[in-house]
Amino acid sequence: MNPKWRVRIVIGLVALVLAAVIYFPILKRRVKRQAQVQQKSEEQARRELVQSLSASSNEPKVKAKLYWAEDAENAELTATTVELPLSNDPVLRAKQVLNTLLAGPVDAELRTLPPDAALLAFYILPDGTAVADFSEAMGNSIPSGVQSEQLAADSISRTLAENVPQVKRLKILIHGQEVETLAGHLDLTGTLPVSAVSQAKK
Repeated sequence: MNPKWRVRIVIGLVALVLAAVIYFPILKRRVKRQAQVQQKSEEQARRELVQSLSASSNEPKVKAKLYWAEDAENAELTATTVELPLSNDPVLRAKQVLNTLLAGPVDAELRTLPPDAALLAFYILPDGTAVADFSEAMGNSIPSGVQSEQLAADSISRTLAENVPQVKRLKILIHGQEVETLAGHLDLTGTLPVSAVSQAKK
């Protein structure tokens, strides 16, 4: 091979490597930014859906208590009072508060459930056991860990306890199926106790 061509090839390869080194971080930032925009869009769409349902409802507005994280650092729940048009029917009422809980608080950092999770079905057995069937995102998208999984389950059970007194215990299904754990830690083979904390954030 001609030495001049060899030099040109080496220079070309070096230039490609340098271009990759410079461009890769830029590309990574763009992908991350796009993911954040998409997540915000999904959350905004969900909030608009809840607001739309509330606006079209003929039910009188009542003060409901929904449990989200107290702050981004502290793994504790606090009740937030929200005015919602709630049905007197316990099943429909439970769906309304759970869909609002899934929509998340104004501050996305305080949400306890994955933004892409959805409530697929809900019913209450005669003995007071509520069965809540969530989409697969409830298990796949939640951060794996005892603390985050327990926080998610507690936010659901406490929200139900505050707003639907007919519910005594909770059974969580994922896409219509019983699962052993939520995301690898929290045991879902049985039912979860339903209890509320009376302190609400005004």
